[in-house]
Amino acid sequence: MLRIGLTGGIGAGKSTVSATFSECGGIIVDGDVIAREVVEPGTPGLAQLVDAFGEDILQADGALNRPALAAVAFSDDEKRKTLNSIVHPLVGHRRSELIAAASDDAVIVEDIPLLVESQMAPMFPLVIVVDADQELRVRRLIEYRGFSEEDARARIKAQATEEQRRAVADVWLDNSGTAGALVEKARELWYQRIVPFAHNVQQREPAQVTPRLVPYDPTWPDQAKRVLARLNTACGHRARRIDHIGSTAVPGLDAKDVLDIQVTVDSLDIADELSEALLTAGYPRIESVTEDVAKPVGRSTVAEFDHVTDERFWRKRIHASADPGRPTTVHIRVDGWPNQQFALLFTGWVGANPGVQEDYVALKLRVSAAGHHDTGAYADAKERWFLDAYGRAWEWADTTGWRP
Repeated sequence: MLRIGLTGGIGAGKSTVSATFSECGGIIVDGDVIAREVVEPGTPGLAQLVDAFGEDILQADGALNRPALAAVAFSDDEKRKTLNSIVHPLVGHRRSELIAAASDDAVIVEDIPLLVESQMAPMFPLVIVVDADQELRVRRLIEYRGFSEEDARARIKAQATEEQRRAVADVWLDNSGTAGALVEKARELWYQRIVPFAHNVQQREPAQVTPRLVPYDPTWPDQAKRVLARLNTACGHRARRIDHIGSTAVPGLDAKDVLDIQVTVDSLDIADELSEALLTAGYPRIESVTEDVAKPVGRSTVAEFDHVTDERFWRKRIHASADPGRPTTVHIRVDGWPNQQFALLFTGWVGANPGVQEDYVALKLRVSAAGHHDTGAYADAKERWFLDAYGRAWEWADTTGWRP
């Protein structure tokens, strides 16, 4: 199944997007609904809240008085942390039960108000944030939900900032317009990106991408950070390091809009063990690619691999994103092998040498003009240049003392 994280600040319009996704066929796991469920009368959750905040948070019939709880719990950071420490584990357990009951081909939309605050974003192959201007959100809370202005601002202040949400957002849905406009944005997102993404994961296929050279995008580093966080969560301790590599990692360099990420592991057996975890994270394996092109003179900063010509030391595993909205190639290579070392070296060498950058961009323009229709053909067409670049890069490393 494909799991999507949906979040947004109070009053931003997240419920409208959630309802739209439900109409489109998504299975909605609503954090707000679950949060109410786990503190209903007679539940352990309500008992814990009473122990922490007193019986003044109860109505006469024994049910939770939510405004009274909010007035207490959002009055300072420590009380808010106490509230979250009680409710979050209960919500998480119930969420897991609902997901386990869904079919294997479902698209699960996890509607989580505090997704950012609880640092859950890396758990999801796709994170969608719904946002609106703060003053507009305050007006909505007053007009439609009966908040006082003071309470509305306190609730907004207690949540993540716009900057924090943007840092985790794969998709940013602005809801400064009408509800109808937001519905149309959500439906377009569902059918143009989410449905193809889910299909690709189900079929264990990467999204099909036609390489196209574009000017350097200053958001590439932030996009890469989200991918790195996602892969760190998927790989855990089995990855020695995970790096943003390739052209999009070089500031100012024109490149095809495909992020390259290298996961360094201790062996190819470990790389194979990661296959299902990476699929769940949205990165199916490309079975047809098992190695890089061996260079005439192997080289590594690890002494035993100096002058290696054995093609075994150029083997790898490769995965690619199933998300058509964020093309990404994940190279899994063994620590210290020549291909792993060169991937790190290449980014440093190109970034430090403007003349190399100009030469490389000229090569890309020639290759792009030749009309290669997939990333594999695009890479193959550049290989002759890389054969020469391999030796030049290591000469630069020797001269500068570069180390990975």
